[in-house]
Amino acid sequence: MIGKIALAAAALAMAGPALAAPTGGVEDPYGARSIAKGRTAHIERRLESAFRKGRRDPEVLLNLAAIRLTQQRAAAAQELYGLVLQQPDADMATLSGSAWSHEIARRAMAAPQVAANW
Repeated sequence: MIGKIALAAAALAMAGPALAAPTGGVEDPYGARSIAKGRTAHIERRLESAFRKGRRDPEVLLNLAAIRLTQQRAAAAQELYGLVLQQPDADMATLSGSAWSHEIARRAMAAPQVAANW
């Protein structure tokens, strides 16, 4: 899926939380910058609303999972990463180059704070 950016805030390099945001005319529509800076309240509400409405695209799932990790809710993050893995693998640009949505989810799930909930 060209035009999407997964900001792997340490996910690809260190298997930490993964953040995602599409490129285009909308400034940070999935709140990747806000999440990376720890400002999650507003974007969490937006992502939860999208999720409740049935949105299951990797950007929503990966960003919501990243927020759950910042809240020490690893089991909830693991569930969201699992949903990413149930979908077709999406090609995403990352801060460190590019990666597939499944790779981002798998690496984040292998992080100690998530893997401990298996």
